Amino acid sequence: MGDIRPEQSARGSIELILVRHGESQGNVAASNAALSGAEVIAVPARDADVGLSGIGEEQAAGLGRSLAQLPVSERPDAIWCSPYVRARRTAEIAAATAGWTVPILIDERLRDRELGILDRLTTLGVERRFPEEAQRRRWLGKFYYRPPGGESWADVALRLRTVLPALENPAGPRRVLLVSHDAVILLLRYLLDGLTEQELLGLASTTTILNASLTRYARPDGHGPWTLESFNVAEHLTEQGVTVTEHGSDADVRPR
Repeated sequence: MGDIRPEQSARGSIELILVRHGESQGNVAASNAALSGAEVIAVPARDADVGLSGIGEEQAAGLGRSLAQLPVSERPDAIWCSPYVRARRTAEIAAATAGWTVPILIDERLRDRELGILDRLTTLGVERRFPEEAQRRRWLGKFYYRPPGGESWADVALRLRTVLPALENPAGPRRVLLVSHDAVILLLRYLLDGLTEQELLGLASTTTILNASLTRYARPDGHGPWTLESFNVAEHLTEQGVTVTEHGSDADVRPR
């Protein structure tokens, strides 16, 4: 039998579970603003500091009860989380409810997309207050459009690319629970599944990442491409009688 070279025996993570944060106060404010025809979303704090709604806390606890049912051998040994309060609180409540003592690693690269001058504005607000930006967004499409002072989806994808190599580290975690935001989860699908821009935008235009939902990737050998095992699942909430909420981001995703 030939010698096994180190690179052949090295193995990385075998499971990656993506979780969107529970319903936030910002989700509720944005939905109310859209329904009322408002131009500005009445959020209670800056985006990074917006917390969970009461339903969002119930969702995080429901997530934790579901995770508590995992066999010890299948539990994540690492929790990676966006620094934003709504994501941190989801991770903290879920881990505490599950009885896990796994440390939560805060990583700024997992934060939500930054909107710059368009922050807190509804689609109507952008059209009325920054008509030239609205036109530029329609022309470029959501993937490449970068609002002044903010980020495009391509920008977010670039920072997420720097996170993924940690999953290849033989000394790293075997199973990772990653708590973040809807755009981050969609862009991780773009990266892990090798989607095209059009495939990503098609997915984003037809799918809302549910609050406290689960998306699971696996690769039993710990190397090579990932396989999407489940996407945007919320049965763990409905089975417990916890309200499932659907708060999408800007629906204007397709180039025109």
